[in-house]
Amino acid sequence: MTEKTATVRWEGRGAKGQGRISTETGALSEYPYGFASRFEDDRRGTNPEEIVAAAHAACFTMAFSFACDKAGFATASVDTRASVRLVKQGDGFVIDRIALTLEAEVPGIDEARFQEIAATAKRDCPLSKALASVPEITLQARLLG
Repeated sequence: MTEKTATVRWEGRGAKGQGRISTETGALSEYPYGFASRFEDDRRGTNPEEIVAAAHAACFTMAFSFACDKAGFATASVDTRASVRLVKQGDGFVIDRIALTLEAEVPGIDEARFQEIAATAKRDCPLSKALASVPEITLQARLLG
């Protein structure tokens, strides 16, 4: 079993406040986020949806590579993009869609098997399971080479 932690410190009121995110590994160390980096186009900080996208893409990519290995196929390269959509709903917000896009080079695999493994990895990835309340999680998988 494994347990990972992250911490956040927020200072200030609501939209005027500023947060700083840190992870136990130091990958993020007091990394800024706030209203402007979440709801506007301020690229000097991150936001929770971007972090969820990174986590989901990373988890799915590993799950796909491991599933290919288990099926006897070595992945030469795997690139995944995750887009997380935050929309206004009533007085609040909700994540209503996550779109995963996979491009992978897997020598010796046919298209049907590739799509089957990709779909299974999407279903079985721990982050996909944790995010199961998101109404729509899509996957577009493209076999390269």
